[in-house]
Amino acid sequence: MSMGTRVYLARLAALPVFDPNGDRVGRIRDAVVRLRTSSRPPQVVGLVAEMALRRRIFLPIGRVTSMDAEAVVLSTGTLNLRRFEKRPNELLVLGDLLDRRVTVTPEGGSGPGQSGTVVDLGMELNRNNEWLITRVAVQEHTGRLARRGHLYQVEYDRVRGLVGPTDTQGTSNLLALLDQMRPADMANALQDLPDARRNEVAAALDDRRLADVLEELPEHDQVEILIRLDRERAADVLERMDPDDAADLLAELPKAEQQVLLDLMEPDEAAPVRQLMSYQPGTAGSVMTSEPVIMTPDATVAEALARIREPELPPVVAAQVFVARAPMATPTGKYLGMVHFQRLLREPPAAILGGIVDSGLDPLHPDTDLTEVTRRMATYDLVAIPVVDASHRLVGAVTVDDVLDHSLPRDWRDRDMPADIGLAARIAAATADAGGSTPWLEDDHR
Repeated sequence: MSMGTRVYLARLAALPVFDPNGDRVGRIRDAVVRLRTSSRPPQVVGLVAEMALRRRIFLPIGRVTSMDAEAVVLSTGTLNLRRFEKRPNELLVLGDLLDRRVTVTPEGGSGPGQSGTVVDLGMELNRNNEWLITRVAVQEHTGRLARRGHLYQVEYDRVRGLVGPTDTQGTSNLLALLDQMRPADMANALQDLPDARRNEVAAALDDRRLADVLEELPEHDQVEILIRLDRERAADVLERMDPDDAADLLAELPKAEQQVLLDLMEPDEAAPVRQLMSYQPGTAGSVMTSEPVIMTPDATVAEALARIREPELPPVVAAQVFVARAPMATPTGKYLGMVHFQRLLREPPAAILGGIVDSGLDPLHPDTDLTEVTRRMATYDLVAIPVVDASHRLVGAVTVDDVLDHSLPRDWRDRDMPADIGLAARIAAATADAGGSTPWLEDDHR
């Protein structure tokens, strides 16, 4: 790999980072520029990389030996493992500068200039071995609806408004980059943005994408984003969340606001959420999903396999089929048992579920304590366990991710929570070979 004379920073987003031994360390999430006096262009001082356990660190630009369209490679030496924090005179390229509305002055400096939106920034290495922002890629504003203007590049000194109030910043190009990420990674990226920018980007997501991202955010960020939406849209987003996640989020709101949003939701979507909110916290009922895969005993193996192949099903939900008498929506008819997907793969496609159902596992009740739930799942190596009511009707299933989510500290998703003393060691272990170590990782200071 080689280092180009000019590098466009938005193109580095999500590229893998490798250590000198060729082992992958993490992914690039942003670039850090330092503002300078007078009209001198900003200096790129480093990159932000996300490592194991969602830890984001600062990579000094001088430690980068090569970067191209495939990867970023680091030199030998130690790295700062402290969580990255932006300094007062620094800006993030993707978080702070992308999508800025700017004015490009004509060559020669006379005339009103052309307005446009920043889509990328190019940096170049000068004779003092400094990486400086020298080029700006701009999409011009045409004033015509639903039509993109000309995309062109200009020298940095011809751009006005690149550094200024955040109300001159849009969202389209940042959204295009974030859209390549998984919901958990996108949620992590949103936590790095200023509050106003984060809320603006979140509001620009479609309902399904926003619902997926909200499920991965800390509760205080979920609430902050939700209350910034108008109530009709907030209800639409809640409808697209898993009922248990929607119930958890609504539980953080005042009672009056809970009722308003539930009333705005479609009755069929609100009903399971209301039911989940009626259970006592810390019980199976309060953490279960009310929408597991449920089929009748006369359904075939082929039909069951087709059902669990549906792409919208989370893997932990698709791992087993629960068998019950009609109706199929919870609460169902009498619960009969479950069939794990591995058993489905071993049976003839025409076999019926009633003939292979496992009825030997005692289901939980909604008021079962979470400690008992965890013990049962660990004892029998389960990824999901059924929950039935007093009439032995299936009302939901507790999945292993539900248990983990409620067993970890409430702020485990929060990027601001303090790191424990063993975190640096675990990161090093996660990025090392099975029998090796990573001596170039060290908890020094930027």
